[in-house]
Amino acid sequence: MFRALAEAFVPESAALDEGGWAEAEAIVERFLATRPAAVRRQLRLLIRLLDLLPLLRYGRRFRSLDATRRLRVLEAAQNAPMLLLRRGIWGLRTLAFMAYYERPEAAAEIGYRATARGWEARR
Repeated sequence: MFRALAEAFVPESAALDEGGWAEAEAIVERFLATRPAAVRRQLRLLIRLLDLLPLLRYGRRFRSLDATRRLRVLEAAQNAPMLLLRRGIWGLRTLAFMAYYERPEAAAEIGYRATARGWEARR
């Protein structure tokens, strides 16, 4: 399910191979390991809810939807009147961006060259 969410938030992630996905998922797992168990439970619950929510409108789970419908579901959730739901969507989006862009390959693709040595390293 995380892949379906990540592909909706970061369409470029659809091109990842199994190794790329393994790396992206490991990034998220390392990050979540530092969070309280209650936060991890809430995140799992939100992901389950987002997977089931489209059943009401489309008769299919989130992971079975095409890209356009996935985006519609996420846009509806991010604009929902429930603040907690909106925050959850923001958090999932942040995780998806982190999973994709923290990989060294993605940094190279976008020309990111930050280093602890600062600007001197670019000369």
